[in-house]
Amino acid sequence: MNDLPETRCEFNANDLILHLDLELSADTEAISPLVEKVMEMVTRMGCATGKEFEVETAIREALANAIVHGCRGDAHKTVQFCVACDRTRGMLIVVRDPGPGFDPAKLPSPLIGEPLFRSHGRGIYLINQLMDEVRVERGGTEIHMRVT
Repeated sequence: MNDLPETRCEFNANDLILHLDLELSADTEAISPLVEKVMEMVTRMGCATGKEFEVETAIREALANAIVHGCRGDAHKTVQFCVACDRTRGMLIVVRDPGPGFDPAKLPSPLIGEPLFRSHGRGIYLINQLMDEVRVERGGTEIHMRVT
């Protein structure tokens, strides 16, 4: 994958109990198998204990957004996915896509007006509600999610 920079998590590698750097084909069918494997490791390693539902939902939403919006469903493209966990700082999840990006400030609220009746458009809102910290970087092509 030449058009995306290498994925790096911000945690000190010496303290990590879990570190995954993966690339995912831009196919929504690939989300569930990956998330199930990641969540099994997260649970086994004791990352985000008690917040597994929140982590799983945020990962699913971020990957779906990257595939649908960032890759525009083009299965020839890939999404980068990184998970890191340590006992003192919690868990960091990074999802990066090769798309044009987006400005989170320009997203309409899914709680008022016409967006309330849509069947989509709640991913970023949910991620912000579920995670302790969320940062959108690289012009909206990368999301950093942290749970402590």
